Amino acid sequence: MPTTLTSKGQVTIPKRIRDAMHLMPGSPVEFSVNAAGEVVLHPARPAGSAYTPTRDRFDAVRGRSDVPWRTDELMKLLRADD
Repeated sequence: MPTTLTSKGQVTIPKRIRDAMHLMPGSPVEFSVNAAGEVVLHPARPAGSAYTPTRDRFDAVRGRSDVPWRTDELMKLLRADD
């Protein structure tokens, strides 16, 4: 996905990349150079935070429930005709 460097040293991050990284206008980003000499774009983390971006908002909560019921038991309870 080539892009062009402007006279001010700016580039446009392609929409596909912005969408994949959940970047919105005003989102802070960081750049680094890896061992292979490639430039890597990272969402900037707030200072002192342990924030790690997830692929999907549901991935962040998947497996964290402490509800002891199984889905079929819960559905039976919710659909009871009492």
